[in-house]
Amino acid sequence: MQTIIQDTSSAPDAAVIWLHGLGADGSDFVDAVPYLNLPQSIKIRFVFPSAPVRAVTINNGLEMRSWYDIKAMLPKRVTDEQQLQESVQQVSQLVTGLVEEGISASRIILVGFSQGGAVAYELALTSGLQISGVAAMSTYMPRELTAQRCTAELGLKILAIHGDRDDVVPCSLGESAVAALQQQGLTVQWHTYPMAHEVSLPSLTLLGDWIAEQLTS
Repeated sequence: MQTIIQDTSSAPDAAVIWLHGLGADGSDFVDAVPYLNLPQSIKIRFVFPSAPVRAVTINNGLEMRSWYDIKAMLPKRVTDEQQLQESVQQVSQLVTGLVEEGISASRIILVGFSQGGAVAYELALTSGLQISGVAAMSTYMPRELTAQRCTAELGLKILAIHGDRDDVVPCSLGESAVAALQQQGLTVQWHTYPMAHEVSLPSLTLLGDWIAEQLTS
């Protein structure tokens, strides 16, 4: 898997894996890091992987970087579950690699935007990897979350951010994901902003504050 690595220190002891949305690539959020305003005392390795190139049904079969095929958009996303699990496995291997390098899983955070957020949800909730937390931005639950599938500890930190003007992933899908998490006993910080399917400076500021809180508490 192609990845971009950006360290804030020569000896990182924490990591953030940031997953891009449909049609983008690993470079999409590299320039967002300074806007997080993270304390210099936190030694973080940022990992920005790129999804494979594959045909996407909702885009008339055009090939683009995609974590999985999306076969229908409404009323909810219809995803290719095999491809979803393949992507979860690939990102899980990134987590395992970081742990082997000496970074504790409890100091690894997943951040995902849109389709990348769906992968982040799936990995954090069902893989059994006891990471610190997941920040899900402008996204949705990729499949039904049941008690049998959810292996996450109740202490998993979850931040969900959504634009209330999002016409790509409606805010209602983000709200449904939060409701599903709460049904499993998980606690979610839910925030909306007056924005479309995007990130904004206020949302990045919040994300940075949340990351700092997880890695300094």
